Amino acid sequence: MTEQSTTTSLIYAERPPQPSALSNALVFGWRAVLKFKHVPEQLFDLVMTPIMFTLLFTFVFGGALSGSTAAYLQYFLPGILVQTVVFNSMYSGMGLSTDLGKGLFDRFRSLPIWSLSPFAGLMVGDILRHLIASLLILFIGILLGYRPEGGIIGVVEALLLLLVIGFGFGWIFLVLGLVMRTPSTVMTMAFTGIMPLVFASNIMVDPATMPGWLRVFVNVNPVSLMTTAMRGLMAGNATAAQLGAALIAPILLTVALAPLTLWLYRRK
Repeated sequence: MTEQSTTTSLIYAERPPQPSALSNALVFGWRAVLKFKHVPEQLFDLVMTPIMFTLLFTFVFGGALSGSTAAYLQYFLPGILVQTVVFNSMYSGMGLSTDLGKGLFDRFRSLPIWSLSPFAGLMVGDILRHLIASLLILFIGILLGYRPEGGIIGVVEALLLLLVIGFGFGWIFLVLGLVMRTPSTVMTMAFTGIMPLVFASNIMVDPATMPGWLRVFVNVNPVSLMTTAMRGLMAGNATAAQLGAALIAPILLTVALAPLTLWLYRRK
């Protein structure tokens, strides 16, 4: 009797439902977050580097550039948020390169999951990293005397813009992660491209003091356009033209590189 009932239960046992694409993405996103536990130096870079930039530039250069550290902090803090998100976006490419080198993506392909779950997970992990770093920098800035004149609404809108920026720039580093052979090469190539965009911008100084030939580049630099929109949102006086200009680069990067990323992934 026992054997018959066991056989019957085996025959009528239902297969568990297949996880949804959203569930797969959240699981891989949580995996990206858990990497902080196993690679804590990533958390150090994520948090300490922007804090050091904020403190050093505010107290070392603030008085010389704006007359006072308080005035410079009002100008500088929205820009350092943009810089932080752009720099932190490279970790998704480095993580992708690491996983490919270990053969993890071959194992992922053998699982009954949405094929793009690993990429979606990297994006979810990026969003969490951007939020953690941005909120921490904003908290430090408020302690130092920064006051967002746009209020809570302006801050929330600025954070949403940062997430859009991080999403758009993240595709650059995913492509590098698929093309380059090692994570260190991804980081080297990323810094080579990012450094001119970040430092030849209006993040740290007013372009009006720059040479004419450099000012032409700075004024059309996507990082400058995004920083201008960030300042406007946090000050409560952003215009539609500023927001539109800030969104051009993230949208174009997503439209151009998302299909390329998926093609490279399937080809690999």
